[in-house]
Amino acid sequence: MKVSVVAAAVLGLGGYLAAPSVQEWLLVRQACDGALPRDAVKGLTPADADLKSAESKRTEALGSYSCSLTFDGHNVSGERTITMSAYTRRDDQDRAFMAVFPGEGFDDQAPLPGSLPGFIDEYGSIRFLVLCPDLGKDDQGRQHKLMVQTYLGQAIPAKTQLAAYRIAVAFANSASDKVGCGAEAIEPPKRDLPLTGAADDVPTVPVAEAGDTACAWVSRAGLPEGGDWRIRVGANSAAPTGRCELLSGSDDESWRDGSRLAFVSWYGDWSNRLTAYDNDGSPLPGTASARCDGEAANYAFGGTRDIPGVDAAAKERMFKEFARDEVRRHGCSDLRFHS
Repeated sequence: MKVSVVAAAVLGLGGYLAAPSVQEWLLVRQACDGALPRDAVKGLTPADADLKSAESKRTEALGSYSCSLTFDGHNVSGERTITMSAYTRRDDQDRAFMAVFPGEGFDDQAPLPGSLPGFIDEYGSIRFLVLCPDLGKDDQGRQHKLMVQTYLGQAIPAKTQLAAYRIAVAFANSASDKVGCGAEAIEPPKRDLPLTGAADDVPTVPVAEAGDTACAWVSRAGLPEGGDWRIRVGANSAAPTGRCELLSGSDDESWRDGSRLAFVSWYGDWSNRLTAYDNDGSPLPGTASARCDGEAANYAFGGTRDIPGVDAAAKERMFKEFARDEVRRHGCSDLRFHS
């Protein structure tokens, strides 16, 4: 009798473990070595779908760590996958930056909220770049860093955007431990905030309201009156890249037929290729460079060719104001303008 009771209990447990909801719960618990918040994973699971698999991989020799989640269900076209990767090798990070900024660096990007150390690229991937104090410096005296990328696979509904940030932050913090980075823990936002990689989806604000943003310098840029200038802030104080975009127009629709000026910044030696001639590496005219934390910083501007009231001298003056403000905010030195 005792044996039969135990057998029944075992059979009951087996049936319990076979239930889809329990299997999914176990998968979530194991996903990314148990680093992900279960409610956040559930929040990103499509309706009428389930978490089908979770795989993680660490390659110690390459200083890399990755994790992926695959969902399956009636409302999922094919298989939807969330992929996360982290790497400490400089070459891997440079290739990632080259993929995001393949040309002159003016590609779409959006800032992460607050002072999160990263940005959202035009493909919608959340990217963090953090210092690794436990890994020391490389052969060139540069502090090792950790780049973390989280790709969510498709547009994220507004009601689940906070879950997306929480997933990305949880993975980044776990990856830092897995590769021995020792980075300071990142804190996710406390509320839902926009999650978009398209610059055109970042709302604009009147220049007069830019005073508490990373583009506050525009308030003293000397813009001509009557242009109804607005600013799109694409930067924060901790990101390795950013942009301040000035647009003429009274709202987010009318600027499309108006004028545009974009001022961009990039931090790290990877950015030298964006502002240099391919043949000899000499700096392009209309750019600037500086030194920040032992590495290069580069700045450039572009936009509409003919803007009423804004001649070449005015554009150059605004660019210098922008670059000087960036250098001041990021604690850089040796600012040089190239003409």
